[in-house]
Amino acid sequence: MKKVFVFHLVMIGLLFVAGCDRDEVTEITNSSPVIDRVVVPAEVEAGAMVKLEVIAYDADGDELKYIWEVTVGTIDSVGVWSVPTDATSATVRVHVSDGKNAGVTSPTTDVKIITPPPVGVRGMVLIPAGEFQMGSNAPEAYNNEQPVHPVYVDAFFMDEYEVTNLEYQKFVLANPRWSKDRIERGFYDGYYLYSWNGNDYPGGKANHPVVAVSWYAAMAYAVWVEKRLPTEAEWEYAARGGLSGKAYPWGDVIDSGKANYGGNVGDTTAVGKYPPNGYGLYDMAGNVWELCLDEYDSGFYAHSQRNNPISGANSADWVIINFTNVTTSRVLRGGSWYNVPRFLRAAARVWGSPSAAGDDVGFRCARSQ
Repeated sequence: MKKVFVFHLVMIGLLFVAGCDRDEVTEITNSSPVIDRVVVPAEVEAGAMVKLEVIAYDADGDELKYIWEVTVGTIDSVGVWSVPTDATSATVRVHVSDGKNAGVTSPTTDVKIITPPPVGVRGMVLIPAGEFQMGSNAPEAYNNEQPVHPVYVDAFFMDEYEVTNLEYQKFVLANPRWSKDRIERGFYDGYYLYSWNGNDYPGGKANHPVVAVSWYAAMAYAVWVEKRLPTEAEWEYAARGGLSGKAYPWGDVIDSGKANYGGNVGDTTAVGKYPPNGYGLYDMAGNVWELCLDEYDSGFYAHSQRNNPISGANSADWVIINFTNVTTSRVLRGGSWYNVPRFLRAAARVWGSPSAAGDDVGFRCARSQ
């Protein structure tokens, strides 16, 4: 009897354990999905297509269904959100269901919608709108820098650096008509990219400013990258870097530690070697002359309009559309690696044929805001 009694106790114990296992299985089988993590960025760009993700599981292995909810824009069945262009914020959440139970909904995530910069302005600096005194009355000023007059310019973007050989090479490879061997004769003077070997720039100068480019070629490059050359007024305003009435982008005293000039180096230097001006622009004095959009007019300052002046055209757009038909001289600014300090002044202005391509002439681009 004793042995039998013990046997029954053991069996009862086993049945109890088995019963517990069945209860646990039943509980798991009837469980709802669990959301482990929702992957939603804190910021998205307006107009972008953004993939949202959720990490969830179901203990009994049921196939899960996801229903995303966004307050603006639309989202497809796999979580790709089409962010609208006219909103500044949104909220996102996701509902997960296994088709049996009530399902579970994630907490709401707040998302900031930011306006992306226009195509082509990465690597550019936003120059704030403002008024300045254009020109110079200094003893070393040339007659074409006078009279000093007030000019207002709208905000615009300006390239942080002068356009480099590497950047220009990408342009000629994508646009063979502007390569050294194929450029139309009317768009250069025979000196175009003189130091290049076909489409290859000089060794070791990838980050040096491109030189020996004509105004026509610089315009073509600017159009290709969805920019333009700066107007003369924009260039001088940007070069001053927020300083009022100073000779150079950094002040009134020439400094070989702040610019490449006077043959001190004997050639161009890589862009960004010298300190930037107050607006964060590099090499606004020295290294290479920089081409501007405007027609050169020695007496323009006497009759220049006050707001956003441009010489030789009613608008920048007209020049951009018609640049291949231009024949008049164009403005150059900033001085170069072998010029004396007088030419590095922010107000100094010289000119050249639109087909001219000198070994100290380059450019940087601008873009309207």
